[in-house]
Amino acid sequence: MISLLEAHRAGLLSRVHWTRNIVAGAIVGVVALPLAMAFAIASGAKPEQGLYTAIVAGLLVAMFGGSRVQIAGPTGAFIVILSGITAQYGIDGLQIATILAGLILLLLGMARLGAIIRFIPDPVIVGFTAGIAVIIWTGQWQYFFGLPGVSGEHFHEKLLSSFAAFPKLHIATTAIATLTLAVVIAIPRIPGFKRVPGPLAGLAVATLLMTLLHPEGVATIGSAFGGIPRTLPSWQFPEITAARLIELMGPAFTIAMLGAIESLLSAVVADGMAGTRHDSNQELIGQGIANIFAPLFGGFAATGAIARTATNVRNGGNSPIAGIVHALTLVLIIVLLAPLAADVPLAALAAILFVVAWNMSEARHFTRMVRRAPPADVVILLVTFGLTVFVDLVVAVNIGVILATLHFLRRMASSVDVHQQSPQELNQELEHRGLTLPEGVLVYSVEGPFFFGAVENFERALAATHTDPKAVIIRLKWVPFIDITGLQTLEEVIRDLQRRKVRVLLTGANPRVAGKLERAGLRDVIGTDNYFATLPEAFAAIDAGRAHEPGSTT
Repeated sequence: MISLLEAHRAGLLSRVHWTRNIVAGAIVGVVALPLAMAFAIASGAKPEQGLYTAIVAGLLVAMFGGSRVQIAGPTGAFIVILSGITAQYGIDGLQIATILAGLILLLLGMARLGAIIRFIPDPVIVGFTAGIAVIIWTGQWQYFFGLPGVSGEHFHEKLLSSFAAFPKLHIATTAIATLTLAVVIAIPRIPGFKRVPGPLAGLAVATLLMTLLHPEGVATIGSAFGGIPRTLPSWQFPEITAARLIELMGPAFTIAMLGAIESLLSAVVADGMAGTRHDSNQELIGQGIANIFAPLFGGFAATGAIARTATNVRNGGNSPIAGIVHALTLVLIIVLLAPLAADVPLAALAAILFVVAWNMSEARHFTRMVRRAPPADVVILLVTFGLTVFVDLVVAVNIGVILATLHFLRRMASSVDVHQQSPQELNQELEHRGLTLPEGVLVYSVEGPFFFGAVENFERALAATHTDPKAVIIRLKWVPFIDITGLQTLEEVIRDLQRRKVRVLLTGANPRVAGKLERAGLRDVIGTDNYFATLPEAFAAIDAGRAHEPGSTT
């Protein structure tokens, strides 16, 4: 359900809730100010474009998303992807890719595929998130230390270039960045200042120093971008051609995939903090709408922001009013205070991103997982992390999910038990019915999903039948589902036994499995008189000699 309508039905739009949501929204808006500018610059855009993104996306997600308390805008997780797209295709290419990503998210939500994102394993998420944090951290060295001439296409090239440039670091830039970092970290720990947003305090201190001292050689928003316009974003439709759409489809899917993961993770975190329950499909629809319209007003890709959403909840936000007020707060800041942004040093924004990268890395969770997780999960974590840093985020997520899926299938296959039931086991099960195992009959039990990963266990178990019995009963009572590979393997085993003049009987298939056996023609292969709902019926048929000869049909 759309968050605004859901909040209305829950009575959260009544005046009694206005004050707490207005206060929470204003605080989040202030927190979003430095982050939006920092994320925009790191993504290759202008600082005001980050503010436009936070305004448009924050407003639309609050109104049309699937979480009451979600705050959307530019995020640190997007920096690596967006900066690469901007470098290769330009800012207009980034905006076209964002519109395409919005359409993809919209379709995913309308197709009700929101729940699928939740199946991405935790080692993959932690691995690529930590990898992004490392890239953001090292990528900001140039601005934090005022390093000249940092270049390189790949991570290791940029890292080596940064190390080579360290002897030429700018003292004043480094000092301002270090002071900003100290303020951002220390302010929340000082009694009486815990509710003051650290990034805002650090930004204010650094900007004040620049205004008073004007240290030479320190880059600012004014020197790098000419300041921030004191106007609201206007409608601007990018030039879209068929060739442009084709070349940007890959980046668009990347933005959509990461945006879906990030927004739904943020919604899950919000649910845990606020005691709410989000609609994952509607959340994707809301994110899709936001990403379609944000570029039309000068913005770029946006998603749910975990830190800002958590700040909203901690300060009492419980309805979309907070998200709307957050957007309006940024509008007021642009209209009233835009000229002051000219003196904001880029080093201060780099220091803020240092803290963002540290929080994103979840270093404690990462190291705890390395120490305590099963070896296979640790391998998945480290492979995803390494590929994110040194290769590409999309490759990392794809490989991580593939490895996790293969590991899961291996564990599922090993959990499938196919064994020959002993006379003692069967007699104990059927003694209350007065039945015993007929002479010359073998009974095999399949326990677990009969899928392609388990067929080897099945073939190996039946291959142990070196002598030809009178009949073989295959019990499917504990098989929840069967796939085409399982059906083909079962048919091959049945035909092989029939060629050896061994009667084959199937018992106990649930309606779902029975329907697949019917559609695959296996009931005709085995003969309908050799198919039974229960094991006692199969025993009775064997004793009475009522079943047809192997391979016959009725």
